[in-house]
Amino acid sequence: MRRHAALASILFIAACTGSGGPETGETGETDATDATGETAATADTTTTSGATAPTTTETPTTTETPTTTDDSTGAGTDVPGCAGGSFIPVPKDTSLPGPWPVGARTVAVGDLTVEVWYPAALGSEAGQEKIRYDIRSGLPDAEQGKVSDADNPWQTCECWRDLPLDEDHGPYPAVLFVHGTAGFRSQSLEHMVHWASRGFVVLAADHPGLWLKDLLGSLCGVPNVPQDLAGDLAQMLAAIETPAGDLAFLADHVDTDRIGMAGHSAGGGAIAGSGASARVLIPMAAGGVEAGAALESTLILGALSDQVVAYSQQQSGFESSPAPKRLVGIAEAGHLAFSSLCSLKNAQGQDFLAIAEANDVCGAQFASFLFDCSPDYTPDATNWEIAQFASSAVLESVLRCTDAADNFAELQTKFPEVAEYQEAL
Repeated sequence: MRRHAALASILFIAACTGSGGPETGETGETDATDATGETAATADTTTTSGATAPTTTETPTTTETPTTTDDSTGAGTDVPGCAGGSFIPVPKDTSLPGPWPVGARTVAVGDLTVEVWYPAALGSEAGQEKIRYDIRSGLPDAEQGKVSDADNPWQTCECWRDLPLDEDHGPYPAVLFVHGTAGFRSQSLEHMVHWASRGFVVLAADHPGLWLKDLLGSLCGVPNVPQDLAGDLAQMLAAIETPAGDLAFLADHVDTDRIGMAGHSAGGGAIAGSGASARVLIPMAAGGVEAGAALESTLILGALSDQVVAYSQQQSGFESSPAPKRLVGIAEAGHLAFSSLCSLKNAQGQDFLAIAEANDVCGAQFASFLFDCSPDYTPDATNWEIAQFASSAVLESVLRCTDAADNFAELQTKFPEVAEYQEAL
């Protein structure tokens, strides 16, 4: 018992210092079946503040200029990318999904299990069943059978298994995502799918020693698994820069000169020093980032009511990060606002933590302090919409050379839940 409590305390301290960030649940799956985007022109900082995020659908139009458009169907003339590529027009409102159906594949990258979400050929999803991820695969092996199919909170994805890549467009920029403490590769699934639908190849791994299975296992008599997040990122980056093996389908279709990285909590800390290879860094519920030769833009996302990593860490992280940079703080939101975890529930309305505790899953009770969910928080759907609006605006402006960053001018008008917005460009 003392060992369990001590380890839980260590995990809590790691999360609060930004080197660890919580999530519950892991994901496996069952097939239900050369221009820069922004430049640091000034050191001036603009701060605005404010307080149910209306969704706005704009009138469809098309354009031939290299900017985002209001065409939510993808119909119309293709638009150019940064270096001679071509893309289907996407909605100017960056909170809206793009025109591509999203394909997904589970691949091996070295010793990592990695999920890849990507823009698939138009219409290729017709007649196919959507993927459902099985969160039980993130439990220690001895615990997986304790949760029945009926009790399981299946994670349904707006994506389809092994669709053909859209080879008529691109090359596509890539985004690498890193989950947090006790997380898993699909913990922020809505963001992965959103970015892929708007023309990005997105990769996320189950990180050894950090993901749910290993951390619960360490509480239940399974030997500790060491972490090497820097090594994991290096493997993923090398794999996307030279696609082979399971990733061979991406060869010649990824713009390897335009990479972005995002991470939640501990994952945000893991990407903080990746500015030598990533043009965009997006730490969520974490801290700031370090300067790097490739880095062109940073977006720091935080939740003002975060009970695990205090919002003040995002504020101080913004101050210490190099420009161009932005900070978005969501009112009445908790640590898991940028993940799917609070909304993962079974048919009986139980969340994953309640299900694990009810079925006596070893270690679940010690992870409960990481489960920062509350019915009083801003709804997840609103949090996701805000994060997708802001993150897509930065990713598209830098990695696809569009004018999407102009959207920040309407951020707090569109989303009153954004209590703080700062920028230094």
